[in-house]
Amino acid sequence: MENKIRCQSCGMPLSESFGNLGTNKDDSHTFEYCAFCWKNGAFTDPNQTMDQMIQSSIENMTADLNMPNGKAAELANSFIPTLSRWRKS
Repeated sequence: MENKIRCQSCGMPLSESFGNLGTNKDDSHTFEYCAFCWKNGAFTDPNQTMDQMIQSSIENMTADLNMPNGKAAELANSFIPTLSRWRKS
């Protein structure tokens, strides 16, 4: 995976220019999570499981990036578990 700042929940590349930074309770932006995963200092879907995130990632990569399902599944299953939200402590 390219060396970009990525959401530590879904893996999306983060950028102020994309306008996709998550927001903290004080309305400041965070470079840890994207706006789809983190709003007002909390996860938008706090009960989401890692398996659900992997499935969502596969669906997004195949639909939005036209990635073959097998490649998307391989990438999501190897990358999502390494993100800080999903790493086992």
